[in-house]
This record gives sequence, structure tokens and C-alpha cells, in this order.
Amino acid sequence: MTRGRSWWRTIALTLGAIVFLFPFYYMIVGSLQATPDTSLSGALPRPDNLSLDNYREINAAIGLWRSLLNSVIVTAGVVVGTLVFGVLAGYALAQLRYRGRGTLFAAMLLLQVIPFQLLVIPLYVQVVRGYGLADSYLGMILPFVINSVAVFVFRQFFLQLPVELFEAARLDGASEIRVLRSVALPLVRPALLTATLLTFIGPWNEFLWPFLITKETGMQPLAVALANYMSTVASAASNPYGAILAGACVLAAPAVLLFIAFQRHFVSSDLGSGVKG
Repeated sequence: MTRGRSWWRTIALTLGAIVFLFPFYYMIVGSLQATPDTSLSGALPRPDNLSLDNYREINAAIGLWRSLLNSVIVTAGVVVGTLVFGVLAGYALAQLRYRGRGTLFAAMLLLQVIPFQLLVIPLYVQVVRGYGLADSYLGMILPFVINSVAVFVFRQFFLQLPVELFEAARLDGASEIRVLRSVALPLVRPALLTATLLTFIGPWNEFLWPFLITKETGMQPLAVALANYMSTVASAASNPYGAILAGACVLAAPAVLLFIAFQRHFVSSDLGSGVKG
């Protein structure tokens, strides 16, 4: 009976994986087709219909690698800012004792229910007109450099750390920065990786904000460049369907590879291992 249930579970999981992976497979196949075939039979491409022409065409139309570099710079800036401010704020909310800490944490949670679209106009006025950061990497990075979700993740991880570790470090004369760097950070590596992946996906796929503040095509991230291509140039392309899928493959690949590379690290470390019984 147990073996039968195991087989059914394996079959169900295999079917679910096929359903989940099929759109990615179809996107890759479509990006390699010289002549578009949107029918179901197109999922089994002919070898003589495969080429890299779509990638060359989308690169010539929007400067694919330049747009990709813009996305990398913006995403890296957001991730670094999120990790730095998230660690500092999460540690302060979890381990430091001061008046109003609970109120501050509650206010941070309330910020998560405010949609970003509601803040777009005041942010645009402040960043573009006030700071003059239109068509700049800093202007695209600044609104996302502090992420309340990352702060929450780090706070929860820091709360799980044994208090004895911090007390022992403070008794040895370590400052709070030293305690954070030498005691807390090595034990919350899963939180760093989780926050990195969650933060990466957001700015990498972000469209609205970069679209609003970038007018120069040379500064636009890949998501914005692809959208502009679809609305303006795609109709004149020899294979617009394949070119768009080629750009989508390039856009999706880094996020997929990042998750595959780090998925085995998304497990909790033994937080109590640093405390002797």
C-alpha cells in the first residue's frame, strides 16, 4: 500500500512538473524557430527550422546586451541596498531594546499594504524634479533600496538566534556592529540568500518605474526595452513572435539560474550550534 501511494505521488509530481515547465520549454523553442509556428505541433520543432536569428534581430533592434547590462546594474544596486538596510533595520528591531520598537515594527508592517502605484506620482516629483535623477541608475534604484519585506525576514531570523550568543559577545566588550558582523550574520546566511532571491526578482522584472523616468533608450532596462519593442518595432520584424520570445528568454534566464544555483542553501542553519549545553 505504501509503495502504491509512493508511485501515485511520483506520477502526480511528475505531471505537475511537466505542466509547470512546458511554458518555459515552449518559450525557448519559439525563440529558436526561424519561421514561427504557433500551433501545438510547434512544440516539437524541426531541426531545419532552428536558428539564432531571433536573438540577433532583437539585439539589433533594442541593443539587447546594453539593456541587459542596465538591468544588471539596477538590480545589483537594489539588492545591495536592500541587504545593507534590511540587516541593519532587522537587527535593530530584533535585538536592540528601545522605546517605541513595537510601534515602529507595526508601522513597517502597515507600509506593506500600501501599493507602490499609489506612491508613483509623489516619488516621480521627488526623484525626477526634486533630485534631478531622470535617466540615471540612481533614480531607478532609489525607490526600492529599502524593502520592508526584507526587513521583516531579517528580523524574524535574528529573533531565532540564541540570546546567550549576544550576551557573551557584549560581555567580551564587543560593540553592536561587531556583534552583528561576527555573531549574527554568519548564522543568518539563509536569510541573506532568501532576501537576495526575493529582492532580485522584483527590480529585475520592474517595468513601471523605469518606464516613467527613462526617456533615453540607452538607459532602459531589458523589461522596458522589450515592451517598447513590442509596441513599436515588432510589427515590422520578419519574425516578431520569435524575437519577443528570444528577449523573454534572456530576461528570464538570470532569475532561473540564480534560483537553481542557490536552492540547496535555502535551509535553516543550526542556530543553536554556537551555544554549549
